[in-house]
Amino acid sequence: MQQPLNYPYPQIFWVDSSASSPWASPGSVFPCPPSVPGRPGQRRPPPLPPPLKKRRDHNTGLCLLVMFFMVLVALVGLGMGLFQLFHLQKELAELRESTSQRHTESSLGKQIGHPNPSSEKTELRKAAHLTGKSNSRSIPLEWEDTYGIALVSGVKYKKGSLVINETGLYFVYSKVYFRGQSCNNQPLNHKVYTRNFRYPQDLVLMEGKMMNYCTTGQMWARSSYLGAVFNLTNADHLYVNVSELSLVNFEESKTFFGLYKL
Repeated sequence: MQQPLNYPYPQIFWVDSSASSPWASPGSVFPCPPSVPGRPGQRRPPPLPPPLKKRRDHNTGLCLLVMFFMVLVALVGLGMGLFQLFHLQKELAELRESTSQRHTESSLGKQIGHPNPSSEKTELRKAAHLTGKSNSRSIPLEWEDTYGIALVSGVKYKKGSLVINETGLYFVYSKVYFRGQSCNNQPLNHKVYTRNFRYPQDLVLMEGKMMNYCTTGQMWARSSYLGAVFNLTNADHLYVNVSELSLVNFEESKTFFGLYKL
């Protein structure tokens, strides 16, 4: 029976002082022949150590897996942090824009004298601006309330008059532009008055009179302007009257009549 070649056996030496070999001397050392499996006196080989390489490979793979998960968790946390930071920056930008817009609207409202619509309830402003009407041929004067730069808001226009529908303080104004081809220096009157069923007669609010305003025989032009604050009551009707209707120039920028509530 042949000895297996894949099992290395260590060399064992023994000493036999009684050996009778002709070439052996006392105390000679001879190598012990390796034992053959299956024979009497067979010596078993020493146990082999465990495969450390496989254990090391297993431990290394486990460490790499743990490190991979730790890096993955760190990356996920970093991504969530960046997302939250971006979201907060966006909200901050929107808040700044909204605050800036409210501040601008408030500043504009203060500059033009209007209340802030976000803080106070807006209401219809009571105002009117009537312009000259070229086909006016009667006294008191008739006015244009629709076309051009004319407007009526919160009050009424009725047959040449502005009708007040709410008692309060009003600024009333009127301007009449007179012009002529020749001058005779006749007095020119310009009046604003009010009429109400509670009054026995019309009340003059404002009056202007011009005299010696031109040179005889020459063309001329003059303006008469009236304006003041009055406490008007509900149902008051305001009119404008002139002494010489034929001398009035009815251009909308030269002859007009209006009011607004304070």
